[in-house]
Amino acid sequence: MTTIIDSDQHLYEYRGLWADHIDPARRADAIRFADDALGHVRVVWRDRVLAVADVQLPGETDAIGERRRRERQGLPPLARYDEALPRDYWEPAARADRLTQMGVGEAIVFPNYGLVWERTLSADRDALLANMGAWNRWCETVAADGRGRLHPVAHLSLRDLDWLERQLARLAAADVRLAMIAPALVDGKRPSHPDLERAWSAFEHHGVSPVFHVGDQPKVFDEAWYADRGELGNFAVDTVFLYVPAALACTDLILNGVLERHPGLRIGIVELSAVWVPLYLMMLDGGSQFLARLNGRASPLPLAPGDYFRRQVRVSSFSYEMPRNLQKLLGGADLLMACSDYPHSEGTAQPLDDYAATGRFAARPSEDPGLFHDNAAFLLHAD
Repeated sequence: MTTIIDSDQHLYEYRGLWADHIDPARRADAIRFADDALGHVRVVWRDRVLAVADVQLPGETDAIGERRRRERQGLPPLARYDEALPRDYWEPAARADRLTQMGVGEAIVFPNYGLVWERTLSADRDALLANMGAWNRWCETVAADGRGRLHPVAHLSLRDLDWLERQLARLAAADVRLAMIAPALVDGKRPSHPDLERAWSAFEHHGVSPVFHVGDQPKVFDEAWYADRGELGNFAVDTVFLYVPAALACTDLILNGVLERHPGLRIGIVELSAVWVPLYLMMLDGGSQFLARLNGRASPLPLAPGDYFRRQVRVSSFSYEMPRNLQKLLGGADLLMACSDYPHSEGTAQPLDDYAATGRFAARPSEDPGLFHDNAAFLLHAD
């Protein structure tokens, strides 16, 4: 049977990770954990609270809300963070063993708290890159200790291209093949800006696939739209429009020729839903064709815009999105990936059962090798 690859899991950062792996000259800028007198734990940078440190369990979102209510009421936690944290949440070897219980052969693993600090640290580029670099060094250990079963996702920025190229060379040497980047403007420049061409050349050259993933990253919407911020750093607007930043970035990279110029560049879209993709591809091609006719100019691209997406982009699809139905809506295009989001509360510890339990759109590894292996392997350059 084809090895099953879970395209979205998360590995918790252990206490001291950033300080252990950051450039020693930047240790004062390392992200850290801080405990209050009652025993609540927060992730902090300098004097800023970035997020609440919490042990999530698949399917138990309400329990997180209850813990937040207790904290607001000035009550101590029901369980200490370190005592509640399972070993497989943070230790690579234990996570590799846990995959067997989940019926999964390999897993792509994103950071956990790394999803909550990029926008805040963007105010200090050096501190931002230093903490990204710390996680990336830990990725080398994850890849080694995972024994080929864990594929860690690095954390990168396009704000310093010299730094980016050094990071990519080191990651590729450690066989780290994925890197999370923000689908946003880079210091006011669109991703396809000529000044950033070096970045896409470097990703392509080193065989590292950039991935767009949910996170508190630089915004594509004006700040005036944000009236709320949850204790976990989440915003309602971002939750409703999860996919928009990734769709916008892909549109820019496609229409402005980056994917045409870099056919070896592979892009992942993870935990940003997949139900939008059929409509998006229709609008991408339809809108482009309409403007070409309206302006009386032929498209500068030799392929239809949607063909670049189908050729070079892969998208994670949760079981409840019924990916087999989405594949039909995509005209049979095979570009979706199975995912569990383990161990997050909105995730699952039994992904294969979940995909098989979607009625007439049930998906099984023996019938859907693209969904359960091939498309993730494509991003990992293991196809």
